[in-house]
Amino acid sequence: MKTLFDSVSHEMSQLTTKRYSTSFSLGISFLHKDLHQPIYAIYGFVRFADEIVDSFHDFDKEALLADFKQQTYAAIDKGISLNPILNSFQWAVNAYQIPFELIETFLQSMEMDLDKKAYDVGNYEQYILGSAEVVGLMCLKVFVNGDEAEYNRLKPAAMKLGSAFQKINFLRDLKADYQELGRTYFPKIDLNAFDTTVKKEIEADIEIDFQLGYEGIKQLPKNARFGVYMAYIYYYKLFKKIKTTTADTILNERVRIPNNKKYRLFLTSYVRHNLNML
Repeated sequence: MKTLFDSVSHEMSQLTTKRYSTSFSLGISFLHKDLHQPIYAIYGFVRFADEIVDSFHDFDKEALLADFKQQTYAAIDKGISLNPILNSFQWAVNAYQIPFELIETFLQSMEMDLDKKAYDVGNYEQYILGSAEVVGLMCLKVFVNGDEAEYNRLKPAAMKLGSAFQKINFLRDLKADYQELGRTYFPKIDLNAFDTTVKKEIEADIEIDFQLGYEGIKQLPKNARFGVYMAYIYYYKLFKKIKTTTADTILNERVRIPNNKKYRLFLTSYVRHNLNML
């Protein structure tokens, strides 16, 4: 029965999310249960594409990504894929009318990671759009459940929130991206001269994105608002920790929030939300 296969596919997307991201999994758990499957499906798709370009160093990444891209489009067109992650994703795309151009833009950013090592301003903005902002828009399509007017109204804020999250990832992963993958995402920055002044310039840019993104969170449908707020709370906590970490440490260590502190943070946020402090 196809329903059984679809169920297995959804379970694979959920498992992928939980294995790869404790924080994202916790955020999803605070969404309304009706939103869990499509958001897991989006994350599973995004994670698999990202793994190809970031992890599979002993294989032909370009060929793997091209095949993944072809399979993605075929799955959406046919309404099925024998790859459970893509079967789950095509269901979400077709059920929530996620625009093709969002998927295409995301995959283009993954292709940039195959050979792009240093980014100028234009490439940096293009990469942020594809790797983060359109992923936020995919999720927004699910959150508004077909309400095009709401989607267009909340679109700018959703893009800013995705941008803030990605830029924080860049700062957090500065060491790994540069030393292991040879990438430098922030434009016009020489990592050999990365200091407090440069770090503060990046942080000021992130702060603006955060403020605009937060205004959008407050306007989300109720069934999505709290889960997105929890993701915001986690990333803002990580951002605050990065801000109090020296530039030299950022270059040599990956800033983390331990799981026990994540759980405490989410519990406190849950209490604040229930007291209408959001």
